[in-house]
Amino acid sequence: MSESSPDAGGAREQSPPAAGQRPSSLAGEIVRTTFVTEESVYGVILVSGMIVVSGGHGDTAWRVFWTVLVTVVVFWAAHVYAGTVARHGLDDEHMAGLGAAFRSALRRSLGLLASSAIPLLILLLGATRAITDVYAIWAALWAGVAVLAVLGWIAFARRGSPWPIRLAGAAGTAAFGVAMILLKSFVH
Repeated sequence: MSESSPDAGGAREQSPPAAGQRPSSLAGEIVRTTFVTEESVYGVILVSGMIVVSGGHGDTAWRVFWTVLVTVVVFWAAHVYAGTVARHGLDDEHMAGLGAAFRSALRRSLGLLASSAIPLLILLLGATRAITDVYAIWAALWAGVAVLAVLGWIAFARRGSPWPIRLAGAAGTAAFGVAMILLKSFVH
């Protein structure tokens, strides 16, 4: 990934990528700034926590699906609102209008929303009776662990870390999902 540095006029210019690195692509930039973010990690943990709480009361996959979906949408909307308010006026030392602040907050918070997709799809399989409720709830929790591991791996990979560090980063990030599974075991 190429680095940018300010020139004498304050504009940012792209430096060539380091040896062994590909130039940054638009798709790679979107993934980096939108989906592999702290909001994504937080979103997966939020979803897992909601599954633990809802599924711990013996709710069906259908009820858990709706509880998680509504909660994620409310948290996402609150995150966009808070980001817009925080960025409006002054953002990164330049004046940001309301529209620019909203777009920035929206892009930044998409990871929170997108991170719920895989667990929600698995819960929907249970809701439609394609799989049992219990299996859907547990599978959604384990899918959260897998998503967290992938997010951790990508975060360390994009920094150029060697594979043992990437593996440790993936395991450390996935540990939050495992903690939710342990919590589910105690709640159930």
